[in-house]
Amino acid sequence: MLEKLGFQHFVYDWRAKDIPTFDAEIDALKKHHVELLGWWSPGSARDPVLLSTLETFKRHDVHPQLWLTGGGEATKSPEEQQARVEQEAERIRQIVELAKSYRCKVELYNHNRWFGVVDNEVAIIERLKQLGVNDVGLVYNFSHGHEDIADFPAIWKRIQPYVVAVNVTGMVKDGEHKIMPPSQGEFELGMLKVIVDSGWHGPIGLIAEQGGDAEVTLGNYLQGLAWCKKELIQSGSGGPRPVFAPPVK
Repeated sequence: MLEKLGFQHFVYDWRAKDIPTFDAEIDALKKHHVELLGWWSPGSARDPVLLSTLETFKRHDVHPQLWLTGGGEATKSPEEQQARVEQEAERIRQIVELAKSYRCKVELYNHNRWFGVVDNEVAIIERLKQLGVNDVGLVYNFSHGHEDIADFPAIWKRIQPYVVAVNVTGMVKDGEHKIMPPSQGEFELGMLKVIVDSGWHGPIGLIAEQGGDAEVTLGNYLQGLAWCKKELIQSGSGGPRPVFAPPVK
């Protein structure tokens, strides 16, 4: 399916049930000429699944980025904030050290809660630099950035030096639970213009979060992104916004 749609890179968001088929997944990607760009990482260096996954990468001679999430409630004081940054930096440092011998880099992934606030991720990255860890970046997800819409130009300026990939969706206010393809929202085009005008270059990702037939959903996302690209080059050149049928659950 990915090869048919023209995707050249893939990031694997797996679940426990998928662990027995990790080898088969990587073999299938190689067969269809799709690069394994990233892999959702277990959250602890002591998790045996992380070590077994890294050994799987070694067997197949692949070196994907480890996309790492976290959680935590909002901190209530500067002291608590500093302690949380220290704690998370140490957690991530341990994963970086483990992954280093497998030639896999670690990237932070803004997925809700305290860890998903990009300024917190920047604070963690800066602390890691103080600890001598200089190659951790972040993945920015539109779908988890609805609270960033109003202040996005300033936020992007703060995070741009660390961003290694951007995942794009349609964006509306109060849109945390409104999942839609690019081109269907009010704000994704403006956010993309901020990114393009900044001179940033990197992978643009699409996530089939709407459910239903993944091929149909990803096809819609590709069509929506193509419309945005035309509009960014010249306003009005994309024609009417694409119209998509609701996904079949």
